[in-house]
Amino acid sequence: MVEKLLEGPKTYYLWLLFLLCVIAGCGIVYLDQLQNGLSVTGMSRDVSWGLYISQFTYFVGVAASAVMLVLPTYFHHYKKFKRMIIFGEFMAVAAVVMCALFIVVDLGQPQRMLNVMLHPTPNSVMFYDMLVLIGYLGLNIIIGWVTLEAERHEIDPPKWIKPLIYLSILWAFSIHTVTAFLYAGVPGRHYWLTAIMAGRFLASAFCSGPAILMLLMLLLRRLTGFDVGKEAVKTLTTIIVYAMCVNVFFFVLELFTAFYSNIPGHMEPIHVLFFGHGGHLLWVSYWMWAAVIMAFGCLAILIPPKLRTHPTLMPIALAMLVAASWIDKGLGLLIGGFTPNMFEAITPYMPTGKEIAVALGVYAVGALVVSLLWRIALGVKKEVNHFSD
Repeated sequence: MVEKLLEGPKTYYLWLLFLLCVIAGCGIVYLDQLQNGLSVTGMSRDVSWGLYISQFTYFVGVAASAVMLVLPTYFHHYKKFKRMIIFGEFMAVAAVVMCALFIVVDLGQPQRMLNVMLHPTPNSVMFYDMLVLIGYLGLNIIIGWVTLEAERHEIDPPKWIKPLIYLSILWAFSIHTVTAFLYAGVPGRHYWLTAIMAGRFLASAFCSGPAILMLLMLLLRRLTGFDVGKEAVKTLTTIIVYAMCVNVFFFVLELFTAFYSNIPGHMEPIHVLFFGHGGHLLWVSYWMWAAVIMAFGCLAILIPPKLRTHPTLMPIALAMLVAASWIDKGLGLLIGGFTPNMFEAITPYMPTGKEIAVALGVYAVGALVVSLLWRIALGVKKEVNHFSD
């Protein structure tokens, strides 16, 4: 099926060329970071995690969200997702690749990753995070490729793939749960020290990941004519809105716990995120208020069934949902966790231009992986005439 990569219009090749140019340009910036160290980023002694780790966290959720297609399809035999599920699995592959790259660029010396494998520490959450991510990447590659090959030959997938599919469902929950434990297991960071962190991560993943997939599928329909079907769109949008409601509810629970209990350690990070410090708003405060507005705005559109599938309003609502979850789970989560620091002082953090450029390079790698894998999937579906089902 690899030959399908060579089949495509001129715009496809121009898109790949553009991505390669972005990767090359951002790669030069990364070489500068390797040469001069993490001092080129906005991170410091007090803020040791920044933009890179925030994107790692977010895309672990995007990878885990593939389970929202796999579970209904194989547990409840919902056949409407059959046409779309391969794209979700391949998107999960790209997301895990991006997660790995964000960890690489976050390390001042990437070779230190070998220490995790050469000197395993089973009492470390990071050790298990590496295991589950590698395992999930392998599962999605095997399952996606084997099922697509079976579809190409118009036969049922081999029986041995079913146990791997069921295992991938449990694995999807595990990768984001372990990531949440990386945060919730850090003492002294009041914004992260909550038992509901894993629940918040999963709820956010199960709304934002499918929303990204839905937006890409709508774009794919416009570019290629491939349509997953109205019922699949309607069902997945319903799943998205339920998950987003749970996500917002969990955040409200955090607000109640912090402010009703009147515990300073829990209140201060939230207060700083939304209202700044010393009478001055931080740059992230504007982003947080924008996230709140977009979160409730997308729910106002997605909750009413008549608006939920509106051809114009639905993409706008999904875009707002993705942006809101990206701000909350990315910038807000990291800055809130490190503010205030261990000495109750405020150490400001803002990503530098070079930091953003390196992150854009990783985004371009993810886009390249998705483009290549989806090109193969589209080629197979066109070959078996699944464009007109």
